[in-house]
Order: sequence, then C-alpha cells, then structure tokens
Amino acid sequence: MWLDRFAAQQQPGRTSSPPPSNRSSPLPRRTSRSGGISPYTTSQQRPGISPRGSSLSLVSSDSSSSLLASSRRANGSALRQSTTVDDAPDPEEVLARILGPLSVDVAPAEQSSQTGITEDDLGLEFDFGGLSLHELAESDDADQLDTVDTYRPQTVEDCRLSSPAKCLACSFSSCTYDSSALVERDKAKYEELHRSIRACDDILSSVETNLTSFRNDLAAVSADIESLQARSTALNVRLENRKAVEKALGPIVEELSVSPMVVSKIAEGHIDEAWIKTLAEVDKRATAQKKNSQQQTQNKALADIGPLLEKLVLKAVERIRDFLVAQIKALRSPNINAQIIQQQNFIKFKDLFGFLNRHQPGLAGEICQAYLNTMRWYYLNQFTRYEKALLKLKLHVLDKNDVLGHDESSSTRRTTLLSSSKLAPGAPPHDAFNLGRRLDVLKNSSNLAISSYLAEEDNSTHYLEVVFRNFNLALIDNATAEYTFLAGFFSPALSYGTISRHFTQIFEPTFSLGQQLTRQLVSETYDGLGVLLCLRLNQKYAFELQRRRIPSVDGYINGTSMELWPRLQSIMDAHRESVKTLTTSLGTKAPSTAVAKAASAAPHVVTQRFGQLLHGILALSTEAGDDEPVVASLKRLRVEVERFLEVWSQTRFGEVDGRKGRRFLYNNWSLVLTILGDVVEGDGKLGRECVEWVEGLKGRYQEDG
Repeated sequence: MWLDRFAAQQQPGRTSSPPPSNRSSPLPRRTSRSGGISPYTTSQQRPGISPRGSSLSLVSSDSSSSLLASSRRANGSALRQSTTVDDAPDPEEVLARILGPLSVDVAPAEQSSQTGITEDDLGLEFDFGGLSLHELAESDDADQLDTVDTYRPQTVEDCRLSSPAKCLACSFSSCTYDSSALVERDKAKYEELHRSIRACDDILSSVETNLTSFRNDLAAVSADIESLQARSTALNVRLENRKAVEKALGPIVEELSVSPMVVSKIAEGHIDEAWIKTLAEVDKRATAQKKNSQQQTQNKALADIGPLLEKLVLKAVERIRDFLVAQIKALRSPNINAQIIQQQNFIKFKDLFGFLNRHQPGLAGEICQAYLNTMRWYYLNQFTRYEKALLKLKLHVLDKNDVLGHDESSSTRRTTLLSSSKLAPGAPPHDAFNLGRRLDVLKNSSNLAISSYLAEEDNSTHYLEVVFRNFNLALIDNATAEYTFLAGFFSPALSYGTISRHFTQIFEPTFSLGQQLTRQLVSETYDGLGVLLCLRLNQKYAFELQRRRIPSVDGYINGTSMELWPRLQSIMDAHRESVKTLTTSLGTKAPSTAVAKAASAAPHVVTQRFGQLLHGILALSTEAGDDEPVVASLKRLRVEVERFLEVWSQTRFGEVDGRKGRRFLYNNWSLVLTILGDVVEGDGKLGRECVEWVEGLKGRYQEDG
C-alpha cells in the first residue's frame, strides 16, 4: 500500500483511488457545530491527491525513487502494485463540494441565501498566484496546498469572519482573523507531522528492506527445494534400479560367495541353533559347488571358492565329530538319564549327523556305531540292576504240591517263599487256585513301573506276575523311547530298515535278559493262573507296541510268549495227571454197605479246586480264540475231572446207595456252576461253552435224582 502511494506521488496529474473510510488522517477531523460534516474538503479529502501526498512531498525524490526501484524484481514480485488513472474530476464539481451548502440552524428558506454561491460571489476576484482555477486544483505545490489548508476553516463558527476579502477559502462576509498567527501556529504542527512521517518512512524503508531480503531468501529456498526434489527423484530412480538388479543378482551372488561371518561362526562359534543355520548355508554352497564341478562347463566363481568351501566343510565335520563324541561320553556317566541327553543334546541337533553323513559317511558310521555300543551297554547295565532289585521281592512259591489232585492227607503240605532265589519257610498262606485280586495287575491303568529303590525296600509277598509286569513295562517304555529317538535322529540319513537293525543291536542283550528272567520265574512254578496272567500282560504289551508303532519289539514279545505257553501247557498237564492219578488210586472195588452209609454227599475238595481254577482261567480268557493252547488243555482237564467224580461216586456209593451217589455228583457240579456264574456268565465264547457244559451235567444228575 505504501508503494502504491509512492507511485501515485511520483505521477503528477494522476489521482489514486480514495482511501478507505476506516483509514483516518494524522490530524483530528473537525466537525461543524451542528454535528454534521464540514462542507469544506481538506487536502486529505480532495480527489486526486493521496492523503500522504503533502507529507511525502517533503521526502526527497531520491528516496522515493530508490524505494520503487528496489521493489521491482526481474522475475516478478509478490507485492501488489497499483496504477493510477488520469480521471481528474471537473473543477466545478470540486468547487461545488468545497463550497457546498452549510449546515446551520436557519430556516430552509434562508439556507440557500446564506450558504449557496450567488452571482455576487462569482463576481469576486481572488488572487490565485497567477494560476487558473483548474491549475490551482491540480497543482502539486506543497506551499500553495498548505496555504489553502491553512486558511480553510473547519467549522461554521470559524467561518463567521468579518473580512471576506482577505479569506481565500471562505465566502462569508464577516471573516476577520489574523492569518500570520494562524500560519505560525500550524507550521509547528506540520513540522512535527513532517518529522513523524519521516520516522515512519524510515521504519517503512527498513520493513521494505526486510521484506525484500525475506523475498530473496524465499526465492533461494524455493530454488533449493526444487534442486532437492530433482535430486530425490533421481535417487528414487537409482534406488529402484538397484533393487531390481539386486533382486535378480542377489541369489546368484549369495551362491557364489561366503561371508567372513559364516567362516568365523563355523570355525569358532558355539554350537547352537544359529550355528545350525550357518551350517545349512555352508552345506547349500558346498552342494552347489559339487554339482558345478561335475558339469562340463564350470562356473568360474564357484570354482574359485571351491577350496575355501572344502576347508570350511572339513572344519565343520571336525567340530561335529567332537560334539557328538562328547555327548556319547556323557551317556556313560554314572546315574545319568539317557533320555534327557537324547532330547536336549541329540534331537535338538539332529541336522549335524545328516551333514556328517553327506560329507563324511565313513566317520558318520563310526559315530553311529559308537552310540550303539554305548546304549547297548547302558540298557544292559540299567536293566541288570533293575532285575536284581525285582528279584529281592518275596514271591509265593507254588510247587508240585499245588496241583488239583494232590492229596494233602498223604503228605505234609509246606508253603515256601522265593526270595533272592532261596526258599524260606513260614510264608503267608495263599490259594493257588483262586484268582481273587490278582486280576488287578492286568486291569491296572497305571503305566508306571516300581522303582529299584522301592523294590528293595518292599517287604510284602507277591506273585510272580508282579515281577514280570514291572520288568516288561519298564522295558517296553525304554524301547519305545529309544526307537523314537533313533527314528528321529538318524533319519532321513538312514533308512528305517537300518534303524530297526540298530535298535535290535542295542536291545538284543536286554531282551535276552528279559527272557531269562521270564524263564527263571516260570520254569519251576505250578502257578497256572500266574503264568496265564503273564501271557495276558504280554499280549497287552504287544497291542500297546502296535499302537505306538514300534515293530522292532515284536521279536521279544513273541519270544516271551514262546516261553510262557509251553510252561502253561505243562502246568495244565500236571493238573490233569494229578487228577488222573487220583482216579486210578480209587480202584474199581464196590463199596460195602457200611462204607456207603458213612460216605458224605458233600462236594469233593478237588471239585472246589477245579471250580476256582476254571473260574480263573475263564476270567483271563474272555477274548481268547479257539486256537489258543489253553482251550485244548482245559477240555482235557474237564474230561479228567468229570471221570474222577464219577469213579469217586461209584467207589463210595456204588449200587448200595445209588441215589446218594447221584446227589453227590449233583452237589459237585452245582458248586462248580455257582463259582462260575457270578463272573463269567455270558463273557466270552470259552466261558459260555464251559457254563453250558456244567449246566448240562447238573441237569442230568438232577433229573436222575
């Protein structure tokens, strides 16, 4: 805005647009007594003259010219510039505004005569310094304008002067005032205004300088921003090109190079998960280099890093060998848990053996054989100690005196105990033919074997199936853990057939120890129910191993069965032979009347033993098939017991008291049916068949009775 006014001041004869009404003059505005606006126009209100025209005229033209010149830039300025238009108003209109009607408290009829311009007024002669009225209105002379301003009254009261001839700005006939005093008074005021305007001009000059500098700085910053944008665009293009090249060449470069970090990690780093990842990178590059060496056209870069990769592979093989040997040695430490070392130090680093088998198969075989020998010794040693602890348990001994046909009246019955393979008298009484709670060992859902410490401290007496169960339960659990480890650690480096052979090599002496223990338990016993319980436990373990998918233990299971079934057959044959011998001892002589009357019709003791033994066998054979050896042995025993009771009836009652003899037979088979009915009724094919057989015999003698 200041520059616009400067420009208008530099163009005489041109007027700028009037200033806004809200921009006030430096001097106070005078009003008429009546409260209206004065009809006279000051220099600040004249059209065509800027409100600061008179003040700026006091400033040197050099200052104004330099200000305008510095405000213009070659590339355009952000400041707005205005252009004045030569549209000076008609001088008569100017005089009309200057000498307009006064607003005085007179009647409307008198107002025109007192304030309007009459013909007499137009006839007055005024001294305008040789200037015409138009020249005077458009004059830029500061002194003349100031004079006009000086002698122009501001109010109606000031215009009531008595000497109209001496007043240039008033048409009243009564204007009488001292113009020189008024000029002196206003001169000081205008000088003060002049100084204020100069100070403002200086301030505006400094503002202009600052704005110009700021504009120059903005232009420089804008240029820098444009330069940075151009550089950023160029860098983005280069980055995209580099990414594209890196994406295409990155995998190739990685295959053709080995970083120093990889070399340092393989040679000196601790063997952990990060070391395994680094080893995989080395293996990948070594495999690529090996394939490249077998091609006719070899890659020069791969050929160059070939010696380095060979040395790096040898170093990795050396460190893997030392690591695995250290872990195998740890397995030989006393009181060590092999499963913990296998899970934490072998399975966790199973990729080491695969790398070793690919690059040094001979060394891998030696490491594998060292592990097999160590675990072979480990399991044999552990189960030997466990077997000794189990044999310290006190066991009931059932010998040849515990057969069905044994006559207790003809020999002294003595109960013995087996403890540490020695016979000891005074054992708690036991029933060789009653199953009782012995069935719990088969139905027990616990998969925990008794520990060696508890076995050594146990003072109670057990049957042979307790030792068999604990030893074999521990054996199949350890076999499952070892087979799972072998399959997880050595595969896919080794086939499953090779792994099965390694498993058999490890457990061969341990399996032999288990079968030897089984023979020791059943070789001299006549506990048919105990042997049958061992057979059912063995079958249960076979099903469990099938569920766990451990086929390598099938040989041990089958071998154990081959040890148990023949012994059960021998025991069943011993029972049958004892009954047969007892039948033969009865003879065929007819009883006398006295003997017949003295004989009792109560069931025989052999019948009670047979019923309990039959009950135990059927309870353990609910799922037995027709092809099991126990079925044929039981049928032969049934025939022999039936023959014995008939011979007993004939030799005790005969024809003398036939009715009592039939009652005797009825009572015996009723007892057998009572023993069988509460457990095996409707359970299994063999059980139903035996129950029907007993019911048939009972019904036959009931009808006859």
